[in-house]
Amino acid sequence: MGHFREHWFLGSDGLQLYARAYEPAEPTTAFPVVCLPGLTRNSRDFHEFAVFLASSSGGGYPVFSLDYRGRGNSARDADKSRYTIATETADVIAACAYFAIDSAIFVGTSRGGLILHQLIGLAPRLISGAVLNDIGSVIEIGGLMAIRDYLNIAGGPTSWVAAPNYLKTLHGADFPVLHDSDWSQMATAIYRDEDGVPVPDFDPAIALQLLGLTPETPLPDLWPQFDALSQIPVMVIRGEKSRLLSQATVREMNRRHQGLVQFTAVGQGHAPLLHLDGPRQAVAAFVNRIQHSP
Repeated sequence: MGHFREHWFLGSDGLQLYARAYEPAEPTTAFPVVCLPGLTRNSRDFHEFAVFLASSSGGGYPVFSLDYRGRGNSARDADKSRYTIATETADVIAACAYFAIDSAIFVGTSRGGLILHQLIGLAPRLISGAVLNDIGSVIEIGGLMAIRDYLNIAGGPTSWVAAPNYLKTLHGADFPVLHDSDWSQMATAIYRDEDGVPVPDFDPAIALQLLGLTPETPLPDLWPQFDALSQIPVMVIRGEKSRLLSQATVREMNRRHQGLVQFTAVGQGHAPLLHLDGPRQAVAAFVNRIQHSP
């Protein structure tokens, strides 16, 4: 395992959940960093990023990354109606209690950022800073429908050798900056092994929830929640080719939060990989600024 320790704990309703803990080499009193993945993703998405932040070059911070219920090593929920942002927010609070985290800097990718919009209302003292990775207070329906479509494609890679190229074919136009090694890393994050075959590592019921989306589907207005977030340090990362977070939304976020830190992940779509050169240094600088603020 090397860089992290595995933990299993109980969620808000007793379901068994999983998290990884990355400890720095030197003891620290710094705020921990808690990483929240996207809709169908898991803690493995953050592995290289967490290793970097826990290292001396990244700041030497404790980092925790979570598997929501139904994803990764967390248990699948028998009640599929509980795959909601509200339940997952309660699970994040349970995770913080398990790790004795009183306050942290949260990095929320996509779904994780939506959870942060809810967490600020339920447990505001938990959040000392927030990184919103390609997510904002307005979700573009076209981008959400694109996620719906690729998550519900029939079939998939039939071998681990084929998996990286399969992902590149599916997402390459949105991620021209990625190299072959990046697609290989993505494959190991997205898929689990079943008898030598890569299988998406999430409960299929989560993707099925999106099938009812249409261009007319009303989406929630999250500006009141963002206004609450604007009382703390916030960084927003937008993928240059993102279809989920618009430049107009980022401009409005900047208007509402005068100290908003903005970063564009060049050559990336939804959602940017944070461990690449550029994003990782920008996030580390943001985290470092919060850690050393008066």
